[in-house]
Amino acid sequence: MTFRHSIRVRYAEVDAQGVVFNAHYLTYCDDAVGRWWTSNGLAFGDHGWDVMVKKAVVEWSGSAGFDEVLDIEVGVVRWGTTSHDVECAGTVDGRPVFTAVITYVGVAHGTKTPMPPPAEVRALLSA
Repeated sequence: MTFRHSIRVRYAEVDAQGVVFNAHYLTYCDDAVGRWWTSNGLAFGDHGWDVMVKKAVVEWSGSAGFDEVLDIEVGVVRWGTTSHDVECAGTVDGRPVFTAVITYVGVAHGTKTPMPPPAEVRALLSA
């Protein structure tokens, strides 16, 4: 993985079982991916290119609870012609919690027209 982002779980994000409600994990991934882009000096839409989510698969191996710090490592695990897969792996104190693989399709900024990633963006996200 190329980047780590930490999130402290808020009370409103836990369900009646005392663990993070499942839908919040994709929000955490979205936040981590956005921070990863900005850590590389990128903003969505840079170089005339943007991304749209095509698919997200989440697999849990544990849970996170209120006030725990969830560390999320982010990196590209597959490059296609116009799509790529980003893996987000979440842990609490080194204990595995979840893995999400998100497939993004690159598009020309402001459109829904598929577009390969510019070489500069691909290089930055592959480092």
